[in-house]
Amino acid sequence: QLQLVESGGGLVQSGGSLRLSCAASGFTFNYYAMGWFRQAPGKEREGVSCISGSGSTTSYADSVKGRFTISRDDAKNTVYLQMNSLKPEDTGIYYCAKERVRWCPASPAPDSWGQGTQVTVSS
Repeated sequence: QLQLVESGGGLVQSGGSLRLSCAASGFTFNYYAMGWFRQAPGKEREGVSCISGSGSTTSYADSVKGRFTISRDDAKNTVYLQMNSLKPEDTGIYYCAKERVRWCPASPAPDSWGQGTQVTVSS
């Protein structure tokens, strides 16, 4: 059974850092690209970052470039999102997702989602 379990969210002051983790199981982890998405209150879910199955390619939303870093550890079946210089506008529920392909598609279309972890950045 496929599972994605996020952790690492919490409350942090503006300028602070958090590291999110997503533990995956039930599929061949390195066959698929993995993504992080977020949903702020009253807004639609948006893509934050993606990493290819090989780990050689990453992509980021313009709003997080230079502040967030995505990585994966295939030995642990885990994908990470290191978030630095956090801003109040980064507040939201962060979701880990599995893509259907090994590369990061131009239009994300995940087929599996985690339950989400709350990130709150205070000003």
